[in-house]
Amino acid sequence: MKKIRIFISSVQREFERERLMLFDYLMSDPLLGLFFEPFVFERTPAMEHNVSKVYLEEVDRSDIYLGLFGQSYGYEDEEGVSPTEREFDRAQELSKTKLVFITNHSEQERDPKELALIRKAESLIIRKSFDSPTELKASVYTSLVRYLEEREYIRTSPFDATLHRAASIADIDEEKVQRFVRQAKTRRNFPISERESIETILTHLNLIQDEKVTNAALLLFGYAPQDYFISSHVKCAHFHGIEVAKPIPSYQTYKGDVFQLVDQTVDFILSKIDLEVGDRSGSTRVETRYEIPRAAVAEAVVNAIVHRDYTSNASVQVMLFKDRLEIWNPGQLPFGLTPEKLKKPHSSVPANLLLAEPMYLAGYIERIGTGTGDIVRWCREAGLPKEPDFIQEEFFKVIIWRKNSQATGQATGQAAGQAAGQA
Repeated sequence: MKKIRIFISSVQREFERERLMLFDYLMSDPLLGLFFEPFVFERTPAMEHNVSKVYLEEVDRSDIYLGLFGQSYGYEDEEGVSPTEREFDRAQELSKTKLVFITNHSEQERDPKELALIRKAESLIIRKSFDSPTELKASVYTSLVRYLEEREYIRTSPFDATLHRAASIADIDEEKVQRFVRQAKTRRNFPISERESIETILTHLNLIQDEKVTNAALLLFGYAPQDYFISSHVKCAHFHGIEVAKPIPSYQTYKGDVFQLVDQTVDFILSKIDLEVGDRSGSTRVETRYEIPRAAVAEAVVNAIVHRDYTSNASVQVMLFKDRLEIWNPGQLPFGLTPEKLKKPHSSVPANLLLAEPMYLAGYIERIGTGTGDIVRWCREAGLPKEPDFIQEEFFKVIIWRKNSQATGQATGQAAGQAAGQA
């Protein structure tokens, strides 16, 4: 990731200690050092060129202007303007993010031109004051963390509950919301009428705040969720053998909201596996049964889509082989939950609670943590050759073995190593 450049501007003689302190702090802090690259005069080689011009060019290249204003106005050029004010004006002209920190001196203690610069800055931005280098460092840390949060470099709230900066209620499909309400009312006795406004329904689901919608709202009801979350699609591939091999007989990339993704993915799998059809000798009704229980397929697909890590650039991947079905999702099990524990009753800890709740209301999932255990039970009852495998590596994987399973661990490992690049 390209680092965010910070230009530290001040009267050099007055703030030499603070400038060097901030430079060393930003370079060494475990969090800020990952994202920011500071520029200060003291850490640059001697230059033969026009120093003021070079510094203004550094402002141009920077993302953030960080100004320290105190008592002294500093050196003045032929027009009576200091380098610090030139740099501030350039940052303002280029609409750079500006962070200004001002010493706690009285107006009488400041140079009149410095006081005028401070007042100009105060009319354009919110500034902070400080008394000591320690206080300055704390204020800079707070401001930069807020910068990272607002631009979603880091999050302090869960992904699904985070308000999307660029989206609004206009990006929500009213017809999708109404369809959900009808389904949730039938399945779970949802208390809100479909005639209520979208705002009322989304508020009830905790998916909107001050007309800003959450990431979960876009994934559930957005017109085009992949416009906002480019990797939120599902890749499905069908192979005739037991390894990933080209050409791929059938390959699909599905897009849409999470309900559509589940339905499309389940349909893809069911269309490729064997369907046993009973006879009519005892009844006019013909019973049908998939070789892998439909409920097990649906549960595994829903879990992959609901519990995945949506901050990852990877997508959910489904691979159907001659001997097995593999469903991968970019996610990690919650702390304390192991693949082996998934086969037994366990607490339900959804990774995306605001995404999972509407899926529950619409009848796609259960709350009580039995889903993975149910997959094991359904596969056992269907007479499949072995229990499903749950594997936590870089991806979380569910492997359901088909009736004609003759796979070896080597074959599965080969598929795992190749699939990400081919499917």
